[in-house]
Amino acid sequence: MNEPNTRAGILLMVATTFVFALQDGISRHLASEYNVYMVVMIRYWFFAAFVITVAARKAGGIRAAAATSLPWVQAFRAVLLVAEICVMVFGFTLLGLVESHAVFACYPLLIAALSGPVLGERVGWRRWVAIAVGFVGVIIILEPGFGVFQPQAVVPFIAALMFALYGLLTRYVGRVDSAATSFFWTGTVGMVAMTSVGVWFWEPMTGPDWAWMGALCITGALGHFTLIKCYEMAEASAVQPFAYLQLVFASTLGILVFSETVRLNVAAGAALIVAAGLFTLWRERRAK
Repeated sequence: MNEPNTRAGILLMVATTFVFALQDGISRHLASEYNVYMVVMIRYWFFAAFVITVAARKAGGIRAAAATSLPWVQAFRAVLLVAEICVMVFGFTLLGLVESHAVFACYPLLIAALSGPVLGERVGWRRWVAIAVGFVGVIIILEPGFGVFQPQAVVPFIAALMFALYGLLTRYVGRVDSAATSFFWTGTVGMVAMTSVGVWFWEPMTGPDWAWMGALCITGALGHFTLIKCYEMAEASAVQPFAYLQLVFASTLGILVFSETVRLNVAAGAALIVAAGLFTLWRERRAK
């Protein structure tokens, strides 16, 4: 195995978050014009083609990539991820990029909270305090009881919960399957599941929007490619804190392109969530 190159890994993580933020902006535009299921379905067609191409080029080919002793768990996590993407993109159309990402940023805290009951990992009292602080941040963003709470504000929280469970299941299958196998199942099973739903919601698209769809597919594949390279270059614990930059990039895009605003409670809540998440990641690294 190559020696870790932390600086290169961090730069790749920053690039990945920027690309994913662009992807979210394009998704927000397309999903406001067309059905969410159709948009995600077409995106997954390209993603599956990318995954199969990557698998075919590796030793053992597609047969080796598909080999797993946990097929039902792999299939479930693939379906869970594609469902989470649909929920999150729907959240973009309801709340915009700023507020959706502010709430979604709590997913590392959800992973920490659920790692005990799901994976049997030990969570110390310091991390439980950080998790509690993070959820105070979520409550500040959602503003329950202030007369302005909107039920749709819960949508990105549901997406965060789904993504956290997906992350835990990815850790679980990672005990016996390679990352390449999990990546293959994510793309192929997700494509089949999404096509079975999305094909019923097909709508004709304009020429310019097909160009945006092409950009969505390319950013999706590029983001996954840079993420894979990032984890090849450096340890996950070293680069994971920089994943929070997606909140910054997506919020900037929401403000500049979609004329969204940042309310004070959203900024304060997001700051609490990110601080709690960074502390949790630091404690995990110390524990290891």
